[in-house]
Amino acid sequence: MMSYFLYMFFMTPILFMNFWYSYQFLYMIFILFFIFNYSNMGMTSISYFFGIDYISYNLIILSFYIIMLMNLASINIFNKNFFCFVNYLIVFLLYLIFSSLNMLIMYMSFEFILIPLMILIVGWGYQPERLSSSIYLFFYTLFGSLPLFVFIIFFYNNLGTLNFFFSLKFNFNFFMHLLMILPFLVKLPMFMLHFWLPKAHVQAPVSGSMILAGLMLKIGGYGIIRFIYLNEYFFYTYSYIWVSFGLLGCVMVSLICLVQVDMKCLIAYSSISHMSLCLLGVGTLNKFGLLGSLIMMISHGLCSSGLFCLANICYLRVNTRSLYLIKGMISFMPSLSLFWFLFLSFNMGCPPSINFVSELLIFMSSLSYFDYSYIYFSLSSFICACFSFYLYSYSQHGSFSYLYSYSDIKVSEFLLCICHLFPLILLLFMFIIL
Repeated sequence: MMSYFLYMFFMTPILFMNFWYSYQFLYMIFILFFIFNYSNMGMTSISYFFGIDYISYNLIILSFYIIMLMNLASINIFNKNFFCFVNYLIVFLLYLIFSSLNMLIMYMSFEFILIPLMILIVGWGYQPERLSSSIYLFFYTLFGSLPLFVFIIFFYNNLGTLNFFFSLKFNFNFFMHLLMILPFLVKLPMFMLHFWLPKAHVQAPVSGSMILAGLMLKIGGYGIIRFIYLNEYFFYTYSYIWVSFGLLGCVMVSLICLVQVDMKCLIAYSSISHMSLCLLGVGTLNKFGLLGSLIMMISHGLCSSGLFCLANICYLRVNTRSLYLIKGMISFMPSLSLFWFLFLSFNMGCPPSINFVSELLIFMSSLSYFDYSYIYFSLSSFICACFSFYLYSYSQHGSFSYLYSYSDIKVSEFLLCICHLFPLILLLFMFIIL
């Protein structure tokens, strides 16, 4: 583990030497080292309060990959050296969060990651409202995570350790249970705690939207999964609350998507709907639900990030994200329409996609927990298909002001879309082979 930390540490000087392509190359080499040096035997690489299991392993690779795509999406951004340093700091903190075996280290990384994320939104955001949206993000996360610090003190006073492998054998009430998982419910975000996410997405640059949808939401799901093992009995006792919020949230937020006119707002609300399904899968405390939630987090991280990239490509050409003004993009950029169709098909869980596998596993686990959950689940899947068709038909069809077709897309943007799409297809073939 420490070798990976040292590799990342000694890459720092390259960020300030205008060697952008060298940095990307070394970063890809680092990802390959991490993938092939892992032994898939439970918890491994344990050293200095850090370790990796199969959950954190997948999320760490997703973090590295999304950060690499963020740099690729922002190749023409101003002040590139400082921008790459902010991204580097974010991925380093994400690495600490996903590989930490100590609650305090995880909590400190969880808090400190707000600073580079706010710099990203305020420094490279679009509208003047980006300051208010970053304040929303800061205070929602701050007020949600301070109760976790109280729980960490309570845990240390009673057990004398902050390791995740110890279990709380004594009883505590629902208030302590809420303190334990509230910051992760805010970060997920759970329905009723989601108001910061659309504001942050709309004002953030494309790289900020990619990291919010692709990685920051996954911290919430990972934290809930990690804290389940501290006291399974109380998660089992109060799981009906989180299952209810998951079922209600995926339906209500899907309905909200149908009235959105901003492309980024619609994609952001669809992220909340999918994360409600993750909360549903984790709340069932079932093997299928846990596996389905993990696959959902990985597939959604790639799919939602790709959709934000497509929305940004359209925004750079027509200078608007309003679905009332964006019409006939299939005539304006016909080569991009295929990527819109594929990503939206994956987003609504069409049968050949990896998203369909995750939704099927969550559906099976929810049926074992609550017999009538199929009503909510079917309604959510139908509405998700509706707003995906709504986004595609409104943006791609209609009459554009030009009378001829042409494609004004750069090769780097095609590469960005293919890099988002290729892992989704590769994971699908891996599941078919297995």
